[in-house]
Amino acid sequence: MTKPILVFGYGNPSRGDDAVAPLLLDYLAEHLDLSNIELLSDFQLQIEHALDIQGRELVVFVDAAVDCPESFTFTPLTPAQDHSYSSHALSPAALLSVYETLGKQPLPPCFLLSVQAEAFELGSGLSERCSANLAEACRFIAAFLKQRP
Repeated sequence: MTKPILVFGYGNPSRGDDAVAPLLLDYLAEHLDLSNIELLSDFQLQIEHALDIQGRELVVFVDAAVDCPESFTFTPLTPAQDHSYSSHALSPAALLSVYETLGKQPLPPCFLLSVQAEAFELGSGLSERCSANLAEACRFIAAFLKQRP
């Protein structure tokens, strides 16, 4: 049975601040009742992940972002065939476009939680700044998800 809410975090835990999404999922697993929430993690979004959206009432994507103007942003997503559409790794908007081509179900509300990041060196831990941003993002998304039925 598919849980109505999907939180999909993508990033590489071995590349510094790129670990924010998997770490956020760990936080949610420790602080929320997951009876209606599925947590999914991968290094990057791929075409096959369009199937993970099926049967959902809400999808939240989580990623590190160097171009994030604040400690984190939470923005609605719409499908778009962008430059990643034909590559191996997709943007969330391109993944939603793939989902729409399946034509099986309407697209649920989808959001992107971007956490401001700055350091992506292989083998390094979270930067101090990104760690603080992650803490803010964790509190925000936990409160947001607790409001959902």
